[in-house]
Amino acid sequence: MDGKKSESVHGGHRKRVRDRFLASGFDGVPAHNVLELLLFYAIPNGDTNETAHELMRVFGSFSAVLDAPFEELLKVKGVGEYTAAFITFLPRFFKFYTSDKISEKDVTYLDTEKLHAYVCSKFQSEQSELIKLLCFNNSGELLRCCDISTGTKNSAHLDRRTLLETAFRNNATAVILAHNHPNGIPVPSGNDVKTTKEVFAILAGVSIHLVDHIIVSGSEAFSMASNPKYRMLFI
Repeated sequence: MDGKKSESVHGGHRKRVRDRFLASGFDGVPAHNVLELLLFYAIPNGDTNETAHELMRVFGSFSAVLDAPFEELLKVKGVGEYTAAFITFLPRFFKFYTSDKISEKDVTYLDTEKLHAYVCSKFQSEQSELIKLLCFNNSGELLRCCDISTGTKNSAHLDRRTLLETAFRNNATAVILAHNHPNGIPVPSGNDVKTTKEVFAILAGVSIHLVDHIIVSGSEAFSMASNPKYRMLFI
């Protein structure tokens, strides 16, 4: 089969795949087929099905492919620098998209649903544990969300001085502590409880109220202040 004929065959296949997804969406579609479609926009010509299968074999799942480091993607047969960069950027684009949908000026600690959606968006696609401080004014309106610590996949150290400096710099009268469990579930550990107690006491000493400690994993957010088991930590 010559090059032009091959290109025509793959072009027809790509159009059929695109039309099918446009008409039916992604529900019930095997992950490698979704990945095949995605690769259409990184690999201009040729069959992307084989590359999609190889990526799934190496990393195990669609989400793992998108979370894979750039250098590891380059090791996969059929993946060049352009394709590896394209895949690496996708979760970052989605994080930017979800964050952009929720304006900081619309977030208050009184609207739990919007607050949790906003906090989850800030940890989207993060593979390391991060600690953020959400600073609020007297009306409960969000002033700023600040990164105060970056750790490893399993832990992050909270520096008390950075905590206070961040709250003071943003004129916060109330704050929410938030961190993620990248490879776990959003349930407080013993260390999370200990940290919450310490942070509450430190902030109370300078008349700043710790409203909540939110733990995020994926699209789930756990509010310690809303849970009867931990509510007393915030009083």
